[in-house]
Formats: sequence, structure tokens, C-alpha cells
Amino acid sequence: MKIQLINPNTSQAMTETIATAARAVAARGTEIIAVCPPQGVPSIEGHFDEAIAAIGVLQRVKQGRETGVDGHIIACFGDPGLLAARELADAPVIGIAEAAMHMATLVATRFSIVTTLPRTLIIARHLLHQYGFERHCAALHAIDLPVLALEDGSGVAQQKVREQCLLAKRQDGSGAIVLGCGGMADLARELTHELAMPVIDGVSAAVKMIESLHGLGLRTSKHGDLDFPLAKPLSGVFSEFN
Repeated sequence: MKIQLINPNTSQAMTETIATAARAVAARGTEIIAVCPPQGVPSIEGHFDEAIAAIGVLQRVKQGRETGVDGHIIACFGDPGLLAARELADAPVIGIAEAAMHMATLVATRFSIVTTLPRTLIIARHLLHQYGFERHCAALHAIDLPVLALEDGSGVAQQKVREQCLLAKRQDGSGAIVLGCGGMADLARELTHELAMPVIDGVSAAVKMIESLHGLGLRTSKHGDLDFPLAKPLSGVFSEFN
């Protein structure tokens, strides 16, 4: 099977980090096709960034559908454009925040989230409410560094992720930790071993969910609100969706 892994920002370095984490857990025979939009935002750290990134996600989903991929992953913790992407696709579309939260509830009754900037904590709370997991989340933590600090090579951001995970283990009373950024995908296995508790990366979780849905023969429902978009003429830069 083929899974299209979409990094919604334009960072090639982060795309490679995410792709490596995805391929590490993919089953034999699963091909990970990692892409990012050619234009847009270099990192996603707010509602404005998400709105711009969602267009790039939809462009990539359209391309993936045309080439016959078996599933799409939106590899940003804000899950930008998720429902719109599900309308556009017939193969499953999974957002990494949704995937990580689901997985956390399968191995613990309560989980904590560790993400990047404090402003993104509010977005994570919105997603918890939207997905119905607010009662399962014990606490949210931010390393107070921008997303691209995870790719600067200094290791400072990674150390701050570790520190916040340790803090969450000591203080939150949670049984699992969700990493709240696709750029943290390569840290989950090491932190799971170090903390002796599940530390969940949404990229890896989404890969296994897509593989499971594919194995069950389940695709995105086209009965109801996720049916294909109504045909209507689109103009300007959106004409490619006609």
C-alpha cells in the first residue's frame, strides 16, 4: 500500500524527520510518500498559519488521490484542513493530533500533551473538545520554543521536550504523553524507554491507523457531510480544484 504523508509546512528538513519516523513503523510493503507544499508557511503556529497551510494540504490530497494512494496523513498537530481533505479524498485521511489522542486513550485513562509555543496550547484544547478527549487530558505543556527550533541542530528544543515530559510524568497523574508537534516525531521511542511510560507520536500512530483501515477495507464515507465537494466553478488560484 501507499501512504501519502503530508507535512503542511514548507520545511524540507521537517518533512524528512517526519518521513523517517513514519518509515520506522510502517509494515513491510507499505510505501511512505512524504511531501510538503511548494509554497505556504515555513512553520504552523497559529490559526492564520493553519488557514494558509490547509490549501497546500488540499492540493497534495488532490494529487495523492489522482495517483491512487491508499491513505493520507496530515502531519501537523493542528490537523489543518482535515475535514475538507476528507471531502476531497476517498481514501482515509488521518490527522496526527487525532491519531495520537486516540492511541493515548487505548493505553492510558489520562494523557498529557507536550507541544511547542504556549499559544498552540489553546489550539490543542480546541481539538481535545472537538474530538471528545477533553476529559482524558490531564494537562498541557509547552516548551516555549518555535517549531523550527526542533530542526536547528542545537538539541535545545529536544532537551526542553524531555524536561517537559519528565515534568508531566511527575505532576500530572497521567499514564501517557502525547507529543504535540510533527517535528517531535523522532523523540517518541527514546522518551518511552527513558520515562518507562507511553510517549506517543501522532505520525507513527497515524501510519498504523491507515494500515489498519486499509486492512479492514474501510475508506472515507461518502454518505453525508464527507461526500465529495459539490461541483461549482472555482476561480483564480483555486481553479486547479475544478
